[in-house]
Amino acid sequence: MRMQKRTNPSGSFTTSRRATRTATALPAIVLALLMFPAQAAHGQVFSVLHSFAGGSDGEYPYAGVSVGSAGTLYGTAVQGGTHGDGVAFELKQRGTGWIFTPLYEFGASNADGRYPAGGITVQSGVLFGTTANGGQGCSGLGCGTVYELRPPPTACKSAICYYDETILWRFQGPDGAFPFYVTPIFDSSGNIYGTTMEGGAGGGFGTVWELTPSSGGYIENVLYSFINGNDGEFPSTSLIFDSSGNLYSTTTAGIDMSGNTLFELSPSNGGWIENTVFSFWPVGGVEDANNVIMDQSGNLYGALSTGGSGGSGVVYELMRTSGGWNISLLSNFPTNGGCATPFAGVTLQGGNLYGTCLNGGAHGWGEVFELSNTGGTWSLTDLYDFTDGSDGAAPSSNVVFDSHGNMFGTTVRGGDPSCNNGYGCGTVWEITGLNDR
Repeated sequence: MRMQKRTNPSGSFTTSRRATRTATALPAIVLALLMFPAQAAHGQVFSVLHSFAGGSDGEYPYAGVSVGSAGTLYGTAVQGGTHGDGVAFELKQRGTGWIFTPLYEFGASNADGRYPAGGITVQSGVLFGTTANGGQGCSGLGCGTVYELRPPPTACKSAICYYDETILWRFQGPDGAFPFYVTPIFDSSGNIYGTTMEGGAGGGFGTVWELTPSSGGYIENVLYSFINGNDGEFPSTSLIFDSSGNLYSTTTAGIDMSGNTLFELSPSNGGWIENTVFSFWPVGGVEDANNVIMDQSGNLYGALSTGGSGGSGVVYELMRTSGGWNISLLSNFPTNGGCATPFAGVTLQGGNLYGTCLNGGAHGWGEVFELSNTGGTWSLTDLYDFTDGSDGAAPSSNVVFDSHGNMFGTTVRGGDPSCNNGYGCGTVWEITGLNDR
């Protein structure tokens, strides 16, 4: 199991959570800040904060970015770096610009993590994440890791100060394998949670895991192993907690590969009970049910990158009722034209939902969208259309907001034409002025 990124010069972009990694060239690094101001719809301003060059800055920032302290973003690039196995990075605001700094380059040894397809969680200045491969086992590929990155203990006197890595857990297969696209989450006791796409005691169909601090390290507890029944199979997304301590996420396939599921794990008598909240087969969600979020009322929101009446994906809401859950489709993306393939789920901000489409838009290279709620009616607004130029193309990540309402995200194509044989290796971008509309 390895990662694959495939660009199609004809105009569409595809991804696979179950594929083989393809090799790409590693051109020289370009660390200079690239700002690409462009006026987007409704007066907001789009800017490129960094364009990946495939050197020590990495390439293909699949997982998006996380907001740290004021004016700081953290993220990962799934490939590139000195060893070609990915990079963790920081973007820090300086005046009107942003400074890009690589923090760690993966793949220095077989025991290290490789291909950080998941995002970064920031806890008191310490960074936590997962890698899809590396570590140990799984026929030499490594079954993946959970890692921690800390700033160097002494003051840095060089231009680039790499963080110190500690591997918190190396998956072996029976305890889980390949934590794809997984950003770890924490509970109030400091325990870490996530999923693996394969492995486990249920026949290799994936796990939900917990890491508990113990004697200066961590021990793993597999909370649930999927069995390819009504529970689904191959979870490759992050988890969320509700206010009662229940966990939620999705699987990328269901029984006999017939559709995704959204599942709940509830603590009970020292263990956990799995409940399948919803199967997306009736709405055509055959693959790629993405991250879910929850509002203050306990309603769940997410996206399917396929299915719906238009065939190009949907945004949905699941509302809890006395008898279970009811689904509402808030937006159906069309077969031709418009936003298509919402690969990363949605973000709730100010009562509205925001996200990206991997394909479609005015130029066919993806779009940033807003779904606004007025009296129970949801309206779709196109906020920005990518051109496959300096601005990037194929936004595969969710969007995040800082405390000022500025929006940030990434693309996995476009940007610096010296990378990926002219197709570019992706960008980090920002949209400002959303609150001024």
